[in-house]
Amino acid sequence: MIQITPQKNTKMSTELLLKIDDLKISFPSKKEKNEMVHGVSFDIHENEIVGIVGESGSGKSISSLAILGLLDKKASLLEGSIHFNDTDITHYKDSQFRKIRGAQISMIFQEPMSSLNPSMTCGLQVLEILRQHTKRSKKEAEAEVIRLFEKVKLPRAIEMYDQYPHQISGGQKQRVMIAMAIACKPKLLIADEPTTALDVTVQKEIMKLLKELQQETGMSILFISHDLSLVSEICDRVVVMYQGNIVEQGNSKELFKNPQNNYTKALIQSKPSIDFRLKKLPSVVDFIQNTVENELYTTAERAEFHSELYAKKPLLEIIDLKKYYVGNKTWWFQKDTFVKAVDGVSFKLFEGETLGLVGESGCGKSTLGRTLLHLEKVTSGQIIYKGKDLAKLSNSEIKALRKDIQIIFQDPFSSLNPRISIGEAILEPMKVHGILNNTFERKEQVISILEKVGLEAEHYDRYPHEFSGGQRQRIGIARTIALQPKLIVCDESVSALDVSVQAQVLNLLNDLKKDFGFTYIFISHDLSVVKYMSDQLVVMNLGKIEEIGDADTIYKYPQSAYTQKLIASIPTGEGK
Repeated sequence: MIQITPQKNTKMSTELLLKIDDLKISFPSKKEKNEMVHGVSFDIHENEIVGIVGESGSGKSISSLAILGLLDKKASLLEGSIHFNDTDITHYKDSQFRKIRGAQISMIFQEPMSSLNPSMTCGLQVLEILRQHTKRSKKEAEAEVIRLFEKVKLPRAIEMYDQYPHQISGGQKQRVMIAMAIACKPKLLIADEPTTALDVTVQKEIMKLLKELQQETGMSILFISHDLSLVSEICDRVVVMYQGNIVEQGNSKELFKNPQNNYTKALIQSKPSIDFRLKKLPSVVDFIQNTVENELYTTAERAEFHSELYAKKPLLEIIDLKKYYVGNKTWWFQKDTFVKAVDGVSFKLFEGETLGLVGESGCGKSTLGRTLLHLEKVTSGQIIYKGKDLAKLSNSEIKALRKDIQIIFQDPFSSLNPRISIGEAILEPMKVHGILNNTFERKEQVISILEKVGLEAEHYDRYPHEFSGGQRQRIGIARTIALQPKLIVCDESVSALDVSVQAQVLNLLNDLKKDFGFTYIFISHDLSVVKYMSDQLVVMNLGKIEEIGDADTIYKYPQSAYTQKLIASIPTGEGK
């Protein structure tokens, strides 16, 4: 069992900005009050960056929402206090919070799509903040919005002003959110998983930006994440939370190099290393039960597997594939312009192989994946699967292909029908594709698959909202493998998961690959995860292949300047 061993805060010479003392937060259930945060205490000084790390359900985000008075109305503060700038804001009314939100305390949320207004352009949303909290004229505020967009590295800042959220990428949406949060130069910036959806290079730029802003304005930052190695690179102090308690806190560099608590050790070591490859990634449970296996997947073992793998005929061959989109016209008689999402890509994929696909947002990796699935129409080129060109298939042949080539999505919750039990959601496509003879046989098979992915038979009749993020991802995997596919496209399928849950899902994918002979195309912006999973690696940049080859070789000896930049951006976790 993880022991709770809280440590005293390390005081700094700067003035105290925020003090949270013995905070307890509960969410009432039908029978009793369910306490989610148990007597949490920490503080933040002026010009300081404090990190809070922990997995989903640890209480880190709930604690931060309490600071801004954004807790669900059903939640209640049982005990404790929150002081900001020597003022007790624990029981502020919403009208009082509105005066300090955005102006003195600002927040960057993890999911920008649900935080941005879809009916307003990106520029107007930032402009609204400036007009509400500053005395700038409209013209001055508009100029400041453009400057902020340039500051957060948004491309084509002037054009971006008139873009709607649905017209830009996930990483770009997150940068709009950051621009909104820093617009009024608040005293305290709460960053809740602000870089989870970003590429490593953009992540590094954003972390550098936040640090520069903090040094320039004296702003303090509360940085919330489940990635301890990322937190260690920007934070002065780190607070580790587990199940509503603070289990460890202290100086960032010391805590990372010499963690005292088993949970902290698990957070550090659950993330794949780029220096070596374990046969099985450890999880939090492994550390608690002292069942950590540090058996290496050796170079010799990998070479032997590859010699057998590449002696076969390719399962899939991509030949000069192109996917172009018509760009937006700025005036009526302008000639069509084209966005070259995939521009002349060629590679081979072998049965039983995991091919990693990496690159920054907009490089074309997800478009390539969707094109393989016939979710996007090919502009030109060939996709040869088992000797057939997928671009020339009839509708009936495409339907049969759906069974053979499947996808695991990044967000399993949005891909599941909330009104259908997960058992029925898995069974339905089996029925469509005629797998097994009747409903009874299919239900038995679904239960078997649920158990295979680490769930239970009783989960069959439960609904998506009754599961955690990690469990929903397992449901997504179960639904995919139920169709007995040959090729699975994993499109950012573990990027939103906590590091320990991520380790469990990666282990599961590798186990299923051995048991069923699956072939994976593994798309991700997390380079350490891609290296751990991949046999062959494809690095994409602006629709083209920048570099292709053995994953270990590319990571060790990257030839392209772009690839070198990507690898150099991976957080080392060595502390400040």
